[in-house]
Amino acid sequence: MHLSTHFNFEQFQQMTPLNGENIWEYILDRHAERIGVKRRKPALENLERIFVATFRLANDVGFRAMSLRDLCRETGLSMGGLYGYITSKDQLAEMIEDVVRHATQALPLLFADVKSPLDRLEAMIRSSIYLSEVLQPWFYFVFMDSRVLQVEQRSMAKNSELYVQTLIAATIGEIEPKPQGDPTLLAAHCLALFQDWYVKRWKYRAAKVNVDDFADSVVSTVRGYLSMVKAA
Repeated sequence: MHLSTHFNFEQFQQMTPLNGENIWEYILDRHAERIGVKRRKPALENLERIFVATFRLANDVGFRAMSLRDLCRETGLSMGGLYGYITSKDQLAEMIEDVVRHATQALPLLFADVKSPLDRLEAMIRSSIYLSEVLQPWFYFVFMDSRVLQVEQRSMAKNSELYVQTLIAATIGEIEPKPQGDPTLLAAHCLALFQDWYVKRWKYRAAKVNVDDFADSVVSTVRGYLSMVKAA
């Protein structure tokens, strides 16, 4: 099942590969060999507690300064109980990065049958913005805290961003007549536009800009620019 090219946040929520409800099931199933707790209901509940607390602590004191003991106090779990799910901060960060990577790489499959590259580009921009709205704490963590991760994890976080940029650049490269400018640089500009949504939510909240307004504005800006440079 595929979304049409022009869709809003409500429609996207029905199709998103991960959301606030199924994300805990994804993590539990994805890391089943690592997670020692086998009773599904308490495992799902505790995973939610662990990650919500992680995001809260990362925002308050920073992920580098956060300790597993802090996480125990925040979640109410014992150290032994916490070890049933994670054994280190690096492992926790790896699981967060994996969620973002999985969700990001699943998006293009929704638009594989959109023939017009400009329409496909709009769909990718909208879906990226809407996905970052659904998973805002996860995207924000990867953007802000990936610099303190282990070298291998930093590399994976960078590759996730480059994956999206490369995909957008390839789509721009399909547009005829070809827009002026380097598709890779244009793709980087597109990425910066919609990253602003989940990095600086306070700014748009204060201006009473909702996610659909923001997505419409970004799409209008990109379409307008590409039309302008084609005609130049």
